[in-house]
Amino acid sequence: MDVNGTVAEGFEPVREAFVRNFEALGERGAAVTVYRDGRKVVDLWGGTKDVDGTEPWQRGTAQVVRSATKGVAAAVLLLLQQRGELDLDAPVGEYWPEFKAHGKERLLVQHVLSHRAGLPVLDHPLTPSDALDPHRGPEAVAAQAPAWEPGTDHGYHALTYGWLLDELVRRVTGRWAGEWLAAEVTGPLGLDLWLGLPESEAGRVGRVGRVEAPEPVGGLHLRPKRSVTEAYENPDSLTRRAFAAISPFPDQNDPSYRAAALPATNGIATAEGLARFYASLIGEVDGGTRLFTPETVELARTERSAGPDRVLVVGTRFGLGYMLHGAASPLLSPTSFGHPGRGGALGFADPDSGIAFGYVTNGFRKSVTADPRAQALVRAVRTAPR
Repeated sequence: MDVNGTVAEGFEPVREAFVRNFEALGERGAAVTVYRDGRKVVDLWGGTKDVDGTEPWQRGTAQVVRSATKGVAAAVLLLLQQRGELDLDAPVGEYWPEFKAHGKERLLVQHVLSHRAGLPVLDHPLTPSDALDPHRGPEAVAAQAPAWEPGTDHGYHALTYGWLLDELVRRVTGRWAGEWLAAEVTGPLGLDLWLGLPESEAGRVGRVGRVEAPEPVGGLHLRPKRSVTEAYENPDSLTRRAFAAISPFPDQNDPSYRAAALPATNGIATAEGLARFYASLIGEVDGGTRLFTPETVELARTERSAGPDRVLVVGTRFGLGYMLHGAASPLLSPTSFGHPGRGGALGFADPDSGIAFGYVTNGFRKSVTADPRAQALVRAVRTAPR
């Protein structure tokens, strides 16, 4: 396997882990980038651009990052709070009056970001075409009754998170989250990261697809707990229903899907763009503007939800808009905040060490919160000198 790119002194184990992902973990095409204190220290890519193709992955190849999009989109609400344009402690209905229906009058903006809104499912799932209409998702969650009293418990809002966030941004700013992000963050910082892919960039994006994990040595598989398996198999469970809020799920390689903006699921990024985004949240990068103040960083990484997750059926931890380090989603350290994408991608920042990390892949696995390939790279980053 030809792996391209560079690593700084002390980060050689990351290259070794990246190569092993291709040799032992069935990687097809991927890239990883790491910043430390605003300086790029790892920039690697290899394999094929398309999961089912032969064209080589190039510098600047981008991929759909699925739920890693959530961490990018969350920054919009936190930046609006930082600018004084949005109050995270205010009821959602203060900005979005139609949302108050069905006992949601006291549901707060912070409950959306911490997955405590009680709205992970839709009684009437959207079709793929409806999901690409930016108005239909928000209308559906506004009309939905909560599955539990908002603020009293947490459960992963796999798809509805995006519609809740998107409509809040529109009500406050007059722009959808993807538009605001492009104008205020990714455009000014020159990030290869999009929520709503421009046609001009479509040629850079590889085809994604499902890949099976190779048989481990000795033939032993680490199987999920029976409760988790049963939750995904039961059509009436919150788990199945949350991931089926769009049914059937759209083709992620369809140009119309990629051109739409679904802030929970269809962001597209290079590994460099994702890592640089997180590096910019916690510090200056190449003399650029730092996005989050220290106070906003604390909002992102201070625990708001923890324990058994009503949807994922494992213990999860969330700050405001971000997953936090824990058994279900190990990051670099207890101070890290970020977000994985179902099946592979991962982006996060670790303020105490100054590390920012981005990993993207075209081969999606069954994993929801902790992909073995991404975790191998994170473990290698931990070995680097501080």
